[in-house]
Amino acid sequence: MSRANWGSKLGFVLATAGSAVGLGAIWKFPYMAGKNGGGAFLLVYLACVFTVGIGMLLAEMLIGRAAQKSATTAFRNLKGGLWPWAGRLSVLCSFVILSFYSVVGGWTFAYLYQSITGAAITSNIGELNTLFEQFIANPMLAVMYTAMFLGVTMWVVLRGVEKGIERWSKVLMPLLFTLMLLLIGRSLTLPGAMDGVSYFFTPNFSQINASMVLDAMGLAMFSLSVGCGLLIAYGSYVAPDTNLGKTSLWITLLATLACIFAGLLVLPAVFAFHVDPAAGPGLTFITMPAIFAQMPFGQLFAIAFFLLLIFAALTSSVSILEPIVAFLMDEFGLARKQATWTAGLSVFTFSIPAALSFGVLKDFLIAGKNPFDLMDYAASNLMLPAGGLLSALFIGWAIWPRITQDLRQEGSERILPVFRIVCAWVSPAVIGAIWWHSL
Repeated sequence: MSRANWGSKLGFVLATAGSAVGLGAIWKFPYMAGKNGGGAFLLVYLACVFTVGIGMLLAEMLIGRAAQKSATTAFRNLKGGLWPWAGRLSVLCSFVILSFYSVVGGWTFAYLYQSITGAAITSNIGELNTLFEQFIANPMLAVMYTAMFLGVTMWVVLRGVEKGIERWSKVLMPLLFTLMLLLIGRSLTLPGAMDGVSYFFTPNFSQINASMVLDAMGLAMFSLSVGCGLLIAYGSYVAPDTNLGKTSLWITLLATLACIFAGLLVLPAVFAFHVDPAAGPGLTFITMPAIFAQMPFGQLFAIAFFLLLIFAALTSSVSILEPIVAFLMDEFGLARKQATWTAGLSVFTFSIPAALSFGVLKDFLIAGKNPFDLMDYAASNLMLPAGGLLSALFIGWAIWPRITQDLRQEGSERILPVFRIVCAWVSPAVIGAIWWHSL
């Protein structure tokens, strides 16, 4: 079976950047920046992204291109031994992430509907909090919206690499940034919004500490989709003549720009209406509707905002499902249609406990966590750092001669010395510290 390829370099860049621009960029980055002091966190985050982050992004794409296979098969073909288990871990990580991510993706569909009907447009925070809690506790609605979100994700992946993932990324990514710019324009014109801009861009160096650095590095890995195998899968569809050194830079720039846009979208409005910038998930699903209710044409902005969240969620969910589908195709010889249905239905089955975690299963706790929180913790705090660590060691030590040859052939030999240091020494040390801190 011939390997699919991206139809264009632009499509590859947009699709890969889309994998990083998910719900996390819209609500997690502003929340983390608000929690960690705004400008100081932004500075440390950028430093992490453009050192270890971009190095790991390039490393995983190089693994995929070198093997022309998804993660497990790539590790086996390039080195063998126990290394295929690193690929299996990354596939498992994608599976777990998509299982709880689809639940949150379903919330975006629900809030788009509630914005259209006007049910979520009120300035009463108490009413919004009650609305949110009642919705996520309703088992039928929670499972239904999860299935809806996952169904749309499967439909895009079923279309394949060029006709599905690439084609929709070319539409969704520009539309995503356009919507963000429109909402940023409104956010910046609110009275008091400049206080939020100042908070976001003015660093207070006294707030930089070890905990902040670890938070910034963890978010850098999450925002660049490092450690869960999707970059290896996407890299396997890259043509041999693609300059991955330059491509990695463009992907990193787009992903970082999305995070900065998200900060400009949320933090000025938060300061304008005197909302706690560290409100976390409530910043999106509870606080933002209250802000829209106090704006002219607020309902239209609310609809645009939750459309934006849906686009952001889909660009990520599609890329998270693809490594699982590629694994089934490469390891078991399934056709794309069979692999997508198998992966999608399996993820949906596993997502049901996550969807019910705030209702009928809210008291079903393992290690003090409900199923949703347990999946989030296992993927974000354990599997992602482990996957990134293994990819770094694989590039830096196991197959370095092969990677040296590939980078020289594409004309990126100038980055070799720094790239080796990042993969062999810096990334394992930093990722190990993050994992230790998480544990």
